[in-house]
Amino acid sequence: MKVLPSEAVAPDGKGGAYADLLIQPGASRPAGAGGLDGRIKIAVAAPPVDGKANEVLLQFLKKKLHVPKGSLEIISGETGRRKRVRVGMSPELLMEKLSEDA
Repeated sequence: MKVLPSEAVAPDGKGGAYADLLIQPGASRPAGAGGLDGRIKIAVAAPPVDGKANEVLLQFLKKKLHVPKGSLEIISGETGRRKRVRVGMSPELLMEKLSEDA
């Protein structure tokens, strides 16, 4: 189980959560990598070109969290490494699922 920074996840006021992420594009494979600078670090295997890294990030989160893609939304940081993503699940459940290994 990974230890993630608790300040990286906050309630969105609508039953969901915001997650502050730090993305590492161009990794050999997608993986949750823990925390860094108060954010959850996630490696994605796509380059940061034409939104490919964002698409791969959303696919990774969809599989990791077992949610439909429609419950994920990049709120800010579409063109940068620091992103805020809205997830349609409680902050507690989000932290639990992101902390799981594998």
